Amino acid sequence: MTDGDPATRDPRVALGGGTGQPVLLLLHGMGATGAVWRGWAGLLADRWPGRWLAPDLPGHGGSAPLDRYSFASFADGLAGLFAPGDRVVVFGHSLGGAVGLALAGRGSDESTGTGPGWAVEAVVGLGVKVGWTAEEVARAAALAARPVAWYDSRAEAVQRYLRVSGLLGLVEPDDPMVDAGIVPAEDGRWRLAMDPCAFGVGAPEMGSLLAAVSVPVLLARGERDPMVGDDELARLGVASRTLSGLGHNAHVEDPAAALALLEWFVAVRS
Repeated sequence: MTDGDPATRDPRVALGGGTGQPVLLLLHGMGATGAVWRGWAGLLADRWPGRWLAPDLPGHGGSAPLDRYSFASFADGLAGLFAPGDRVVVFGHSLGGAVGLALAGRGSDESTGTGPGWAVEAVVGLGVKVGWTAEEVARAAALAARPVAWYDSRAEAVQRYLRVSGLLGLVEPDDPMVDAGIVPAEDGRWRLAMDPCAFGVGAPEMGSLLAAVSVPVLLARGERDPMVGDDELARLGVASRTLSGLGHNAHVEDPAAALALLEWFVAVRS
């Protein structure tokens, strides 16, 4: 953490570091927390030139829930993390990638001098699910309508957290990042830190999100990611890349490869 940066003292921020510009905003996927970027900390210390932040999205980890979840409200929930003059680069995984696109429309407009005083300069979305069936949307809505589930043991809660976040088989149950995803109760039971209503955000309208963004966008996927295909990304009309041999959580499987993708994109757009 950089103690001098107000944003890194924000309770929403799970991890952060560095100083200066540009500011790298790391956004996790559905069910995870900002702690999922723990494997990036050492790499960023050596290779990112500015400040970086990994917050918990609203309704996840230590961030407060929302009355209603939409990609716009997720983006609004990140307000206050940036200072006037910040130049923000977003790297978002899955849900976080779509939220990053929504956030890109909320920075300052240099031509008119309006806005909050900071601006998103580029967005990289990794593993964003862009094609949804009616059944998948209905399944997500059903999950959002369920009450909070309580588990009799930490082990049960951890297993559910790893499944919901897509980290099962990638992260050990005793990994420190798991602690941010579960919450104990006084009676000895456990629940997920995630608000189940967050599933109600539904499918991103990628055409509308992309049309509203005027900054460079890269959409990427792991070669073995079953949630999004190369052809789906190609149809969206923005730059796309595939990370060889990796799956949906490529940023956890191989942080160095995912960071190299970001570095390549930043260098290309410069």
